[in-house]
Amino acid sequence: MVGVPKLTPADATAAARNPLAFIAARWTPTPRTVRRAALSAVVMAVIIVVTGGAVRLTGSGLGCPTWPKCTDDSLTATSAMGFHGAIEFGNRMLTYVLCAAVGWAIIAARAQKPWRRSLTRLGWAQFWVVMGNAVLGGIVVLVGLNPYTVAAHFLLSTALISVAVVMWQRTREGDGAPRPLVGKSVVQLVWFLVAAAGLLIAVGTVVTGAGPHAGDSSEVDRMHVDWETVTKLHAVLAWIVVTLTFALWFVLKAVEAPKGPLHRTRDLFLVLLAQGIIGYVQYFTDLPELLVGLHMLGSALVWIGVLRVLLSLRERPEPAVADLPGPAAEASLTKA
Repeated sequence: MVGVPKLTPADATAAARNPLAFIAARWTPTPRTVRRAALSAVVMAVIIVVTGGAVRLTGSGLGCPTWPKCTDDSLTATSAMGFHGAIEFGNRMLTYVLCAAVGWAIIAARAQKPWRRSLTRLGWAQFWVVMGNAVLGGIVVLVGLNPYTVAAHFLLSTALISVAVVMWQRTREGDGAPRPLVGKSVVQLVWFLVAAAGLLIAVGTVVTGAGPHAGDSSEVDRMHVDWETVTKLHAVLAWIVVTLTFALWFVLKAVEAPKGPLHRTRDLFLVLLAQGIIGYVQYFTDLPELLVGLHMLGSALVWIGVLRVLLSLRERPEPAVADLPGPAAEASLTKA
């Protein structure tokens, strides 16, 4: 048995002043642990989108009618609030699980040897997006589920997914300068794809904001646009994204691109097909709640797929020892 080292007053003071540095000085995670921590943040970012959708689709958006408390007199949901209160309060509690996942990613990144400041910054960026979205979620409740605030809430969740995916990708790369794997014209095509996908998601929030699932059984204002028209625009944008993805795959094959971009493009195309099928089925079946929820999940997966295509167009190897500053070069040689 190995004894647990005693915590001295000096240790306690150091931990209070800079807990991350204190942990980093005493623990070194494996690269796999850092990758898993970053992936857990991605997974929780997607889950919070799905559960947020469940709140709206079950009409539980005002299950807790105020914020930050659940009611004026109670921090938590009460039995008198029933199913809707439990759903809304449960979603609020999942924010703490999301914070824990992001915190785990920050700690793992900070404790990694050598310390990669870029990873830590990406972790903190996620934390502040989560905090901002938690406040925005409270505003959504306080303004009675105004559809514009609901749309902003979803888009900020998509921004969180973006940062989490970038961090996850960076845990599998070095800190060297990025090296392109494809030509400039291919990169431009992918940026068109990214822009189209972003617009597709943004218009999707308008479809939701003008649609029948307001999030509560009471009278909730909707976006004053023609739902049929904006839905058709959403479908056109979806076909544009699918066409760009299909064209990208052929271009990558023509230029004999590495397998990474090809595989990521193939994966995105398959996700888009599944998302398209769900979208058309829900449209012709009067938007059943389950299919709408799956479509929200699909939206997150499509965006992740688009980001993975973009990030696969370059590689970031470890920098050569000669390119490192003195202390970093010595650490690299010692590690070797």
